[in-house]
Amino acid sequence: MVAIVSYGAYVPKYRIKVEEIARVWGRQAKSISAGLNVFEKSVPSIDEDTATIAVEAARKAVEHGGINAKEIGAIYVGSESHPYAVKPTATIVAEAIGATPDLTAADYEFACKAGTAGMQNCIALVNSGMIKYGMAIGVDVAQAAPGDALEYTAAAGGAAFIIGREGIAEINETVSFTTDTPDFWRREGQPYPGHGERFTGEPAYFRHIMSAAKLLMEKVGTKPSDYDYAVFHQPNGKFPVRVAKKLGFDKKQIEDGLLCPIIGNTYSGSTMLGLVAILDIAKPGQRILAVSYGSGAGSDAFDITVTDKIEGYERMKLKEMLNKKEYVDYATYMKFRGEFR
Repeated sequence: MVAIVSYGAYVPKYRIKVEEIARVWGRQAKSISAGLNVFEKSVPSIDEDTATIAVEAARKAVEHGGINAKEIGAIYVGSESHPYAVKPTATIVAEAIGATPDLTAADYEFACKAGTAGMQNCIALVNSGMIKYGMAIGVDVAQAAPGDALEYTAAAGGAAFIIGREGIAEINETVSFTTDTPDFWRREGQPYPGHGERFTGEPAYFRHIMSAAKLLMEKVGTKPSDYDYAVFHQPNGKFPVRVAKKLGFDKKQIEDGLLCPIIGNTYSGSTMLGLVAILDIAKPGQRILAVSYGSGAGSDAFDITVTDKIEGYERMKLKEMLNKKEYVDYATYMKFRGEFR
């Protein structure tokens, strides 16, 4: 048996509204917001990056679970915006939380599903008996070229999960579905990614999410109505709603984990932050389906059952964190991004 023992999350307090970005580029904010179902997004401050956000999420996971960081035997940080091309973020996190050098650590990169790939590795290591606890972090300060369609959604935030033998939510099963579908890319040294625009919906996002979800439900013998909650990767506010409907899930099952309309697309943090929001309110015995997506392309799916231990757990209260926000204008947003040199 493997379970989520604890979790933590961090989203910067700064926000920029879609209408402010649209104003600068002379576009219609209402049509953009309606088309994406996104109204504002999180913005990292000038002193925040993937490493600082990962550290904040990791510290909260350790603190809320009452975990001895010296017992964490693996740390994996999934992101496509690591601050160093050659220097792991995972070692920074390990040092910051007080972990011992007697551990394995690595950075992962698989677009927006690198964090859930780290979760799968922690599950395997705990299952094998190699480690007591493993920590997987999904985090990004997403890049987007000024004026590009991605700029309206590319956001910042991350979540950390500690995996162990017993905990607040049992991980019953996990599966993956992966193909070579180049819908989104960024070459080494390039500051901004390129993308296939509508190609990112089909055959990329929808095919992989649906295939992974169906594969998992077939494996564990479930159907959509067996789940109390579901969370899908959120590149915008419309795709997860549409894929949920295609799979047979209703609005009530996904609304608590749907964060993109108010914080944007946090990339590697997207699905994991949605899962945090659900665990913040879930009750013992409730079942959760979580499916990530990463361009390039692949999806990881998880079947999770909340345990009685959730009742005595100090929850994150992510929604309260998200309500503490401060809006910035476009010039400040660009300054924070380091565009003014």
